[in-house]
Amino acid sequence: MTRVLVIDDEPQILRALRINLTVRGYEVTTAANGAAALRAAAERHPEVIVLDLGLPDMDGIEVLAGLRGWSTAPVIVLSARTDSADKVAALDAGADDYVTKPFGMDEFLARLRAAVRRNSTVADPGEPVVATDSFTVDLAAKKVTKAGAEVHLTPTEWGMLEMLVRNRGKLVGQKELLREVWGPSYATETHYLRVYLAQLRRKLEDDPSRPRHLITEAGMGYRFQE
Repeated sequence: MTRVLVIDDEPQILRALRINLTVRGYEVTTAANGAAALRAAAERHPEVIVLDLGLPDMDGIEVLAGLRGWSTAPVIVLSARTDSADKVAALDAGADDYVTKPFGMDEFLARLRAAVRRNSTVADPGEPVVATDSFTVDLAAKKVTKAGAEVHLTPTEWGMLEMLVRNRGKLVGQKELLREVWGPSYATETHYLRVYLAQLRRKLEDDPSRPRHLITEAGMGYRFQE
């Protein structure tokens, strides 16, 4: 049973999500403010988190930063904020998806399922370790190391890197990458790719402004070069 933590200060949304998720077999914990959310996350270790940005005691971005200090669980932001700057800020802070209120329950549930799938995909045994002169990717262990230390990646960052590494040397189209990592309904959300590739370059490339391994092919897609 997948553990879900729902964080929102609107009682009707908490109730609606608790009912809809519980009847579909999820184990649901709810929290109405940031402090309670961080306590619940530490106690319950949720496998996916739904987070409202407009909480009464702290901004949702602060909660996200607190979670990302130790948790790799996918985070779906649920917010009435529709400005693209808010979306980019949430994605930059480590969110895996962003849903604006009001939202359709069917679409939300589809995004939740996609987040769970991305986080639970198991690599085939015996897959190779791919080494560059900057970092090393272990596809079987789902682990990246740089200068001997493990690099923390969010599930979405790993999903993007994994697809590029599996197709190393080949051009991976923007739509193909979006469909594989985010789902079919994201085929035109190319800004997601720019945000996450920038994050990966900051974490992995020796000089993020002059990447040698995570290459952009303008207007077409991306390529991983060993």
